[in-house]
Amino acid sequence: MEPLFKNEKVSYEKYLELKEKSDKLLEYIDGIVYMSPSPSTKHQRISSKLHAKLYNLLEGKDCEVFHAPFDILLKNDDIEGEKLVIPDLSVICDKSGFTDNKYIGVPSLIIEILSPSNQSHDLVTKLNLYMKYRVKEYWIVNPILNTVMLYTLNADNMYEQSIVKTETGIVKSKIFESFEVDIEELFR
Repeated sequence: MEPLFKNEKVSYEKYLELKEKSDKLLEYIDGIVYMSPSPSTKHQRISSKLHAKLYNLLEGKDCEVFHAPFDILLKNDDIEGEKLVIPDLSVICDKSGFTDNKYIGVPSLIIEILSPSNQSHDLVTKLNLYMKYRVKEYWIVNPILNTVMLYTLNADNMYEQSIVKTETGIVKSKIFESFEVDIEELFR
């Protein structure tokens, strides 16, 4: 995922203007506008499987799952500045932040599915951003290596990498105990 403007920061208002005129998925973090690549077929299949599992698990409960493109304007009273991200999947339990076209707040769980062009963005930029905003659990799904990395906030609000599964095995959420994924099935 490349910044749209090299060596140039833009205001949040300018970002909103760009987003309004574009049909691309644009994210905004610390004055930098990032353009998301179009997802691959494998990416879409993985996203659909995870969305279906989460949807079925959460149906009738207090939390909801949303898939991209759905804007999340990260908001935490301790942190200034606008950060608008478009996670592949997000589970939202605090319903107070919904507007007509986005969510303002912090999801409980975010899942990002890597593409060759967005690996460093999801592995570094978003990992640190989600930890800073206290997203309780962050999954990074890598269809290139057939791995799932799971990060969970600890008591010090730092991410601990609790699980790395490659090619086989079960990944279980730490915050949604009934949510588990068979790695072989996920990448099939």
